Amino acid sequence: MTDLLYSDTEDDLRAAVRSLLTDRADPSVVLGGIESGDPYVPGLWKSLAGEIGAAGLLVPEKLGGQGASHREAAVVLEELGRAVTPAPYLTSAVVATEILLALDTESAPVAELLAGLAAGRTVAVLAQPLSTAPDDEPPVTGTVNGVADGGLADVFLVERADGLHAVPAADATVEPQTPLDLTRPLARVTTDAGSGTRLADAATARAAVRRGLLAGAGLLASEQLGLAEWCLEETVRHTRTRYQFNRPVGSFQALKHRMAQLWLEVVNARAAARAAADALAAGSPDAPLTVAVAQAYCSKVAVHAAEECVQLHGGIGMTWEHPAHLALKRAKSDQIALGSAGRHQDAIAALVGLPAPA
Repeated sequence: MTDLLYSDTEDDLRAAVRSLLTDRADPSVVLGGIESGDPYVPGLWKSLAGEIGAAGLLVPEKLGGQGASHREAAVVLEELGRAVTPAPYLTSAVVATEILLALDTESAPVAELLAGLAAGRTVAVLAQPLSTAPDDEPPVTGTVNGVADGGLADVFLVERADGLHAVPAADATVEPQTPLDLTRPLARVTTDAGSGTRLADAATARAAVRRGLLAGAGLLASEQLGLAEWCLEETVRHTRTRYQFNRPVGSFQALKHRMAQLWLEVVNARAAARAAADALAAGSPDAPLTVAVAQAYCSKVAVHAAEECVQLHGGIGMTWEHPAHLALKRAKSDQIALGSAGRHQDAIAALVGLPAPA
């Protein structure tokens, strides 16, 4: 039976991550990093990945990780979404880690990579566009655009016709690209055909990459949930303290209705995101369907919440100084990450046997 509630362990993990982000990555710090050209907060990844141990949550203890599950990783992503934190958690600690876990973990190159990822010493990134859906085919050329966190990667996982290869970043050409979401930098990555260490054959690689992208899409819903929750809470806080005609603007019936509707959407998004995380953690055969439902719903809720946050903040919501624009850009970027809502709706139709009308 699906469990949508948070455990005490998950609540403790949330508190630790939120405390770290409050101390080290508040909106002023993130905005300052963007203005300087490097959104990644110095030392934050080391603290999050190594000291808290968040990077190794999905890695079994015998391989150097925490031996937790997707439920705990989802909690981390909720908090990263709330703070719109620039960190390679989704790309490295979820997608790349899941891909490696689907390979032969007794193999020395795979085990070494997993140990480095779990300890936060290594950042691995799948050399495919951020928009890649779980059922997409791999790129056919050695140059890939739109690779998220590519500039921070130590190792690229490259899927080729002969299998999956681990290519050191030093052996690749990485060119920064200008993203909509400045807190999740993109890059154009070029690798030579013969570079890197071969980790798996073609069939194993294809299944592993699909598993990694599926886990990424499912847990991305938790990031979108956290973002939507922050937008709603910040909007309610602002409308309680912003006065017009000697009344808090939040007391106006029209705004009450808008925020009440958004609250309902966020509650539904929480159920969808938690269901996806639980299905992934349990290895449920319904995980592809649950993930597709979560992505089809949560991506729209995150965008709606961010749009309402900007609009209901009035003039201040349109300024660079207020973090509302960071939430909106992340929500819009996430809307196409790991498959658009339309792609996931098509997946739902195929999985439940409801083909589109001829």
